Amino acid sequence: MPRTNFKELLDAGVHFGHLKRKWNPAMAPYIFMERNGIHIIDLEKTIEKIEEAASAMKQIARSGKKILFVATKKQAKEIVAENAKKVNMPYVTERWPGGMLTNFPTIRKAVKKMSSIDKMATDGTFANLSKREKLQVTRQRAKLEKNLGSIIDLTRLPSALFIVDVSKEHIAVKEAKRLGIPIFAMVDTNSDPTNIDFPIPANDDASKSISLIVEILCQAIDEGLNERKTDKDKDSIKDKKIIRKELETKEIPDSLIEAIVEEEEEEEEDFEEENDSDETEEPETDDALEEEYDEEEEK
Repeated sequence: MPRTNFKELLDAGVHFGHLKRKWNPAMAPYIFMERNGIHIIDLEKTIEKIEEAASAMKQIARSGKKILFVATKKQAKEIVAENAKKVNMPYVTERWPGGMLTNFPTIRKAVKKMSSIDKMATDGTFANLSKREKLQVTRQRAKLEKNLGSIIDLTRLPSALFIVDVSKEHIAVKEAKRLGIPIFAMVDTNSDPTNIDFPIPANDDASKSISLIVEILCQAIDEGLNERKTDKDKDSIKDKKIIRKELETKEIPDSLIEAIVEEEEEEEEDFEEENDSDETEEPETDDALEEEYDEEEEK
């Protein structure tokens, strides 16, 4: 079933492009016609490209990777921030910090600076500062929160970027292309889609158009996250059954088997505790080797 239809796109004004004199010739394949000096976007191509982008984003989310949303234009800020929060994805809506991707370690240091300031407030260091120093630190924290607070959970480079208006966010496009990061983007008739991996021809100025497309893509991400969760649940159920079968071969009471299985399920993601559980099985192999050695000595 398609994720959208003609009526939804028409109602949102997705088909409205820019004036003919402002067009980019590279957008010619996505333009349906010209009316009253304004280019009209081919919605057949838009539906097709939305499907491609949504399926790709779904797979990225299912693999557990992050997609960075970028939209600094006024009419897109709140829409992108709200939808990205719902699917727990990082976003940039204030200003694209130069070197955000190409100089990522420096950006991470600035993000860690926020946590160090927060730690100062809890451990009492903040109270020992002078009034002027407190004001400077507070202002610094507020500035960092405004520009980088939305990417605090981004511990590594994102696997993809979603951009609203590639002409405005040309620096983000250049950095992503330099690092080989796939780009999903809304491209209007005045944009250049040649550097975009998944272009979506659409009106990137109307808030209704932006809202509709961002919601569709975030819904696809949500589906991918849910599938990832169900896959994990299935794997944990399989592991539980395997553990139960192994324990049933030994003479252990049923109540103890239940307790062991539950404990293994809770600790399955802890690498060290898995190693501990492996070590508990080693003495059985050692006993078997000692018995063989004793038999050889008797012979």
